[in-house]
Amino acid sequence: SRSSAATIPLNVEAQITKLNVPPAIANLSASFGATIGQNGCAGIYPAMLAVMVAPTMGINPLDLHFILSLIAIITISSFGIAGVGGGATFAALIVLPAMGLPVTIAALLISIEPLIDMARTALNVSGSMTAGTIA
Repeated sequence: SRSSAATIPLNVEAQITKLNVPPAIANLSASFGATIGQNGCAGIYPAMLAVMVAPTMGINPLDLHFILSLIAIITISSFGIAGVGGGATFAALIVLPAMGLPVTIAALLISIEPLIDMARTALNVSGSMTAGTIA
């Protein structure tokens, strides 16, 4: 699946049966991870795009101000990204203009979006399962 929200039932079941996580924690971590805790779609992907595009605009992506601004914008924008297939594209369309970067790179990656999205969804789901296991 390319949707973090669609994997919630399987996520909860795997946490309870295979990882021995209490049902209440499994339900919380799976649902919270599919909405707000999307480390792949709302965190890593927009940051990766911003770091890739910044040098083309004459911006040093290793500059402390750039990094802190990127972290702040990604943190705020991650709360509004839905756990649906292609949600990371919307996250990138929020982050790139907020950083003063063009969104054309996101348009170039649309053609391979389904391939990238499967890996991001796996990262989102494994992140929420890890959170449930640690809690």
